[in-house]
Amino acid sequence: MKDGNRAVTNGGSSSFSSLLASGDRDYLLSPTGAQVKVSNLDGKVLGLYFSANWYPPCRSFNQILVRIYEELLGNGSNFEVVYVSSDEDSDAFNEYHASMPWPAIPFSDLGTKISLNRKFEIEGIPCLIILQPCDTKDETASLYEGVEIVYRYGVDAFPFTKERLQQLKEEDREKEENQTLFTLLTNHNRDYVLGHPTPKQVPVASLVGKTVGLYFSAKWCLPGVFTPKMIRVYNKIKQMVDVKEDEDFEVVYVSSDRDEDSFHSYFDSMPWLALPFGDSMIKKLAKHFDVQGIPCLIILGPNGKTVTKQGRNLINLYGENAYPFTEARLEELLKEMEEEAKKLPTLVRHAGHRHELSLVSEGNGGGPFICCECDEQGCGWAYQCLECGFEVHPKCVETSNHGSTSDGR
Repeated sequence: MKDGNRAVTNGGSSSFSSLLASGDRDYLLSPTGAQVKVSNLDGKVLGLYFSANWYPPCRSFNQILVRIYEELLGNGSNFEVVYVSSDEDSDAFNEYHASMPWPAIPFSDLGTKISLNRKFEIEGIPCLIILQPCDTKDETASLYEGVEIVYRYGVDAFPFTKERLQQLKEEDREKEENQTLFTLLTNHNRDYVLGHPTPKQVPVASLVGKTVGLYFSAKWCLPGVFTPKMIRVYNKIKQMVDVKEDEDFEVVYVSSDRDEDSFHSYFDSMPWLALPFGDSMIKKLAKHFDVQGIPCLIILGPNGKTVTKQGRNLINLYGENAYPFTEARLEELLKEMEEEAKKLPTLVRHAGHRHELSLVSEGNGGGPFICCECDEQGCGWAYQCLECGFEVHPKCVETSNHGSTSDGR
């Protein structure tokens, strides 16, 4: 999808009719099948919602959009959404539309749906195009990153104008500049986090000067394999920093558990600290760091500022070697990877694949990938099948047993 804002001419009309109506239809369909006049949308901020029943990320976002929509309508905001379906058949359309409180382009009107997809260059779903009421020049400002904006700001983003979004981004910048461990982890009646054995209280002040990971997770969370890995990496990092007087590392669990028993059961398996179950700061932290899925690991530097929001990916890629997760350390790791790659054969065979694999990097056809051998994320160098896209980490290819080279290395 395209990023940013741009003006879209609305056909010289003062309404949305030229976009949403057709030659023989001047209405939309409500979730119950009733006709809703397109003219009812005049003067409203409109979200064109491109989505489909068959795609799980659409269903997930749909729940969030419904909540935001109902809250905005409850506040008296002049906001409306129109569903533009990519469903496979009318039954799927009807089932999905029934979960929405807003009108839709009729499923049978393929021409209008194709026209809207082309006009707004829709390349992926879910997609939310925000259209403002026409100005004096008969133009409508369209916002292409509507899904991300709704995830990030919710109802606070309304009316989704450039000015409002700029204001929100400025507020984000100010919050980040003023961010400390105390603003993140304490509230008016709590200045501690939980340690072991629970309910041991560990002062937040004791974390100042440390690299701190905020670990957003839950006992029900999948994939459940990351927490055991995170525990192993945490223990190895603690061993590393114990020999360095000027360094230290800690993790604070930020729970999304559904009940307190689950929280205690899961936290008891962890060697680090935690915010109390149901603490008021948990939702604020998820919003502050724009956490859209768990598990998620946010890394804070010794000064309390954000180092990276990609802690989980870095742990998957580099394990304990990612510490302290700074850009300087990542540059070192990339250089080390480059040196190691010089020793690797350019072509190998792998027992788990029938085709020959070629050594590739981000600069010559590679890029971020999920290893087909260990299911962990990878980037930089990889062995890739140029015929079908099979990719594995170099470490997952045992060249002594499974590999053969064609260049003599």
